[in-house]
Amino acid sequence: MPHPYARELGDFLRARRGRLRPHDVGLEPGGRRKVTGLRREELALLAGLSTDYYQRMEQGREVHPSDDVLDALAGALCLDDEERRHLFTLARAARRPVPARVDDGPERVPESTRRLLRVLDTPAVVLGRHLDLLAWNPMAEALLGGPGTYSPDRLNMLLLMFDDTLTGERSCPDWERQALGYIGMMRAAVATDPTHPRATAIVGELSIRSAEFRRLWARHDVRASVSGTKTFRAPEAGDITLDWDTYPLPGNPGPVMLVFTAEPGSADADRLQLLASLHATRSARTGGHTL
Repeated sequence: MPHPYARELGDFLRARRGRLRPHDVGLEPGGRRKVTGLRREELALLAGLSTDYYQRMEQGREVHPSDDVLDALAGALCLDDEERRHLFTLARAARRPVPARVDDGPERVPESTRRLLRVLDTPAVVLGRHLDLLAWNPMAEALLGGPGTYSPDRLNMLLLMFDDTLTGERSCPDWERQALGYIGMMRAAVATDPTHPRATAIVGELSIRSAEFRRLWARHDVRASVSGTKTFRAPEAGDITLDWDTYPLPGNPGPVMLVFTAEPGSADADRLQLLASLHATRSARTGGHTL
């Protein structure tokens, strides 16, 4: 059976080779081409490798490239800093025997992080390494909705983004960019443990039921963290445009805090406060609570 990291490395190399065109790297197209992107022999030439050696890497066969070879490949593939780190992570892991799986139990949110969530006056959630929603504050519940209609195994950013029943999300102009950001974070998580049961379950389910997910996942984009701008449609308060950023939590290699903010004094900030006030009033009447 192929080493899981070697297989993931081969898929990543193939995807990155496929996005390059000959003119991107100073080569002539050379007549009719049957492949998208560079040919294997062209990439091998640019990296100073034999075609056979490079082909074995793409096929996930157990080769052990040196750091010099990886540097050459990163340059030939025009990788950015995050992609280069991803390449090295996969290749170095592929050099080692596959470790026995240790069940480290469910991810937990420290009480200090929960206190921080409660005192923040802006929407914030904690995401696990596979993008499970682990905790959120009342402002986030006002903006994103409560978790009561979902079972714990469905509280995942990727599963929710590709949920066909949430058609309003797909109509947002920045939906694909945000989806690519989350997919890139999942790719980074998979690089640290390609056979993790939670990761394989999420990716497997979405690959079966969503052609859109398959297309975006096949790009092999990788992101350690993401940020952007998103417009939320809130019928009670009107459209609210917020910036969002992710912050790694101290002492945790996986979970991150996702925070949404509005420009102080802006109409968006006013609408967000209105939405939070309406939510607080409803919660007081119903006895609702937040994680």
